[in-house]
Amino acid sequence: MITDPIADFLTRIRNANTAKHKMVEVPASKMKLAIANILFEQGYIVNYKFEEGIKPTLKIALKYHPKTKMPAISTITRISKPGLRQYADSENLPRVMNGLGIAIISTSKGVITDKEARAQGIGGEVICYVS
Repeated sequence: MITDPIADFLTRIRNANTAKHKMVEVPASKMKLAIANILFEQGYIVNYKFEEGIKPTLKIALKYHPKTKMPAISTITRISKPGLRQYADSENLPRVMNGLGIAIISTSKGVITDKEARAQGIGGEVICYVS
């Protein structure tokens, strides 16, 4: 049993990036699917695919620079943990790398980026930073 499935999800992506894997498979959930969708929309991954079955899985195709082979995701860090939840209101939303990275926020309107939350004027739980 995993106590923090989101941290496990982010760690699998980080480890696959370090090992230069093209694909990574993780157990699926609605939250992980929402995070993968944001990573895809922001250009940090090539694609993702949800596969149903006895154990639903999420296959993620990682993105690398074509010439230098450097991963698109340089850092991915879990912020809000089960033991210490981190919340931010609309005025105090974090800026990752002065706007070059993204913070993924879980709000009442769903899982969105910090830029979208700032535009909508809502806060929420800061899940992770990606740059």
